[in-house]
Amino acid sequence: MTDILDTRTVPAADRAEVVRETVAASKVRVEIDFPAEAGPAATYGAFTQLGQLLVCSIRSNALTAERTPALARDELEPSIFLGLQLAGTSLIVQGGREAVLKPRDLVVYESTEPYTLVDADGIRQHFFRIPIAAVGLPRDAIRQVCATTLSPGHPIADLVAAYLYRLASRPDLYTHPDAGAVSRPTVGLVRALITTHLDATALGKEPLHATLRFRILEYVRARLGDPGLNAGQIAAEHHISVRHLYNVLAAGGISLGDWIRDQRLEGSREDLTRPELRSLTIATVARRWGFTDPSSFGRVFRAAYGLSPREWRALAHRDR
Repeated sequence: MTDILDTRTVPAADRAEVVRETVAASKVRVEIDFPAEAGPAATYGAFTQLGQLLVCSIRSNALTAERTPALARDELEPSIFLGLQLAGTSLIVQGGREAVLKPRDLVVYESTEPYTLVDADGIRQHFFRIPIAAVGLPRDAIRQVCATTLSPGHPIADLVAAYLYRLASRPDLYTHPDAGAVSRPTVGLVRALITTHLDATALGKEPLHATLRFRILEYVRARLGDPGLNAGQIAAEHHISVRHLYNVLAAGGISLGDWIRDQRLEGSREDLTRPELRSLTIATVARRWGFTDPSSFGRVFRAAYGLSPREWRALAHRDR
């Protein structure tokens, strides 16, 4: 379902506050500046949740959107944003870096650090929000590419930009019963986009060492459905000791057991929302993601999301 924000239906005196509250409720809480000389706030926005992916398109006469240090500590699930510039030129500032965006340029930034988006002619972007847990990359790796223009002309960046532009420009697609199925491949594309833009110099100097953590995570990701997956198997596959495996992951702030559990839970949660998988029992969905005990799966699912798998599935299909 797509939520529409159109300030033409709101009294002029209330428009700026309505925009701020709608963006906070639908995307992220930020301070939005509407200059008085530009007249009443004017914004058109569309917000659609597709599984783990939020698609948001905004055209506004707002000149800045700032996530302050206080707001960056709010209750929003840690997430990354991709901004796709639609017209004119904008600037995104985060972590001491600045990226200038021209039409069809992409930028990544994240919710747990302050940032500022500036566009002198009014903000005009497609935005995409994905939980960092779903991306499945170390936080330090994501921060390497935040507030950097993602290589116009790079084949992966061009592919992702074209795909995201089409996805955000076709709201008719969102009414399809299987629209939520685009979430997983979209997250995969974004993951590929980030990993191909990591520090090329470091990767060139020490390719095996620098990419080891990512190779480990991709190996594990491809085998999440294997209930026997364990640290010894993962370490042996990469010709390292179990102790070194844990050290490599710990350097990126990753606990192997927690990461595997979280990825399995995210995968099962998404499968429970997919209409084409509705005929599968909850126990079958759990087994697809490496959970062999349905009772244990139900307990960890409820602990993570506050609902049982059955309640989550019913809620997801009720809202369609």
